[in-house]
Amino acid sequence: MNTTPTVYDVAERSGVSIATVSRVYRTPGSVRASTRERVLAVARELGYVPSGSARGLASRSTGVLGLCFPDYADPDAAPTDADDDDATTLYSDQIIRGMERAARRHGYALLIAASLQGGPESLVAKVAGRVDGFAVTARTVPTEELEVISRRRPVVMLAGPREGGDALDHLDHIEVANEEGQWELTRHLIEDHGLRRLAYVGTAERSPDVEARFRGFRRACREAGVAVAAEPALRVGMMTRAQGARAADALCERAGERPEAFVFANDQMAVGALSALERRGLAVPGDVVVTGFDGIPLSRLVRPALTTVRQPTVRMGEEAVELLVRRLTGAQSGDPVSLMLPVTVARRESCGCDTRPDTPAR
Repeated sequence: MNTTPTVYDVAERSGVSIATVSRVYRTPGSVRASTRERVLAVARELGYVPSGSARGLASRSTGVLGLCFPDYADPDAAPTDADDDDATTLYSDQIIRGMERAARRHGYALLIAASLQGGPESLVAKVAGRVDGFAVTARTVPTEELEVISRRRPVVMLAGPREGGDALDHLDHIEVANEEGQWELTRHLIEDHGLRRLAYVGTAERSPDVEARFRGFRRACREAGVAVAAEPALRVGMMTRAQGARAADALCERAGERPEAFVFANDQMAVGALSALERRGLAVPGDVVVTGFDGIPLSRLVRPALTTVRQPTVRMGEEAVELLVRRLTGAQSGDPVSLMLPVTVARRESCGCDTRPDTPAR
């Protein structure tokens, strides 16, 4: 019979005291690196995840669901920025809203954690030890940590295309139609606005979502006979407003003809680009078209309003909770569930369109 591993098992196998195991998770900096790595390796092998009440991941319900996502805070944004927090609601905030709404319907609370640099391992363990089910955005948590957690609790992966041979293919998974959405938007720029010189701006980190969007961009260009490179025109370190502004400046200063459209992998960068282009005295869309991806609330409020691809992020959060609850209640069993949610293209002023109803990606 399977028994839940305890702190005693980890301590015995690691050759350390129970207090040392506790410090590894509570104050990892207080434990020698070699000892810390040995304890964590044993914990992974045994499938041990600590609980806030020192009972591990026992079978009793906590009445709480968890969400872990990256810290998307823009380190370059000044604290005195005129944009208020409500206006700059980001992708993760919308997922949280959807999860909270659905969790409340089912009588659950939601525990949220941003995975900051310098200690995601202990953070994830702490969150997982306090919840009945766990949702995590793609590339936030190390694969080996999710493997441990998923042995004891249902886990739903949010975003990021499911790839063949992925070690986490056994987890439930929700994503949006990234490639189709970017294809539809790029096709609109080419066919409806007659644009031929398009520059795609992505991220240096190999984000599966952004790579899918770039595939959609390239496919639309190839189908229309528009020259397109194998790599984005520019890759940035972080997809923030400050980086978007720098990207716009860099593209404007490159030798040769300026691109007719700057196609950004997310809305934050696109909004930053609008500010940079305004400082340069360039009109959008008169001199250059700008588009984004995500559909954050700020995309509607900037001037000109941003043409973008709207993700159903609130629904994504709701669907994550529904999946977790079905697993917890036994209503869903067997093979992993993979959901693909549709996106819509919002055609607005930054591409030269009047405001009109959003159109679904086909």
